[in-house]
Amino acid sequence: MQGKVVLITGGTSGIGQACALVFGQAGARVAFTGRDEARLQQTTQQLKQLGINCLAIRADVGDEADCQRAVAETVAAFGQLDVLVNNAGISMRATFADASLDVIRKLMQTNFFGTVYTTKYALPYIQRTRGSVVGISSIAGYRGLPGRTGYSASKFAMNGFLESLRTELMPQGVHVLTACPGFTASNIRNTALAADGSQQGESPRDEASMMTSAEVAQHILRAVRARTPALVLTGKGKLTVFLNKWLPASIMDKLVLNEFKKEKDSPVR
Repeated sequence: MQGKVVLITGGTSGIGQACALVFGQAGARVAFTGRDEARLQQTTQQLKQLGINCLAIRADVGDEADCQRAVAETVAAFGQLDVLVNNAGISMRATFADASLDVIRKLMQTNFFGTVYTTKYALPYIQRTRGSVVGISSIAGYRGLPGRTGYSASKFAMNGFLESLRTELMPQGVHVLTACPGFTASNIRNTALAADGSQQGESPRDEASMMTSAEVAQHILRAVRARTPALVLTGKGKLTVFLNKWLPASIMDKLVLNEFKKEKDSPVR
């Protein structure tokens, strides 16, 4: 990563912030986006204290113009772009029957179109360096999860987009990584949208028992270095993908439903 330039969307918390730290400590110059000015400044201070050359960009990935500007500011500051980490994302926790359609639209706009927009404007620079496009997807992109219809839809779309892109860019030597963590200790469940679009505010799961964001970031760095095409993390995540491939849908549906019924105040009955 020495001398490389990395752009990370949603880099002020969770996996995105951990990636900024890990890639920066590996020698990369790091640009990162976020919507909250205070969080941008806090992350900047944290990175600079570690001697990481960084650039904070206030941007919303759901806005195409913001994505174009984020790439332009990165290249203007550092002269190149080698790795794009599409990390910005939001989740939801409500049944489809109860959820506002605005919630589904917001998830698709942020999780899917945010990846599409940023990748579109970053790609010409990454093609020049034969660099990497990374998408932080989810096990929900392999297996539909109850109470997360919009989230699963956005991640399935993201997985399909990245798989197609990887195939298109293979002759050009561009690396595309689809990274799918299992349940990871981050703030995504705290900020997940309820049926009316408000943030639920409290995680329904035991965050202490999960893989940390820092561990996930280390796995992603290794996968970028090795130019791995796909990464599935955590034992439960790997088991879910394996079982979903081989078990009959009727059995898998029951297993997944029973798992999500156990959540605190589960919307699934």
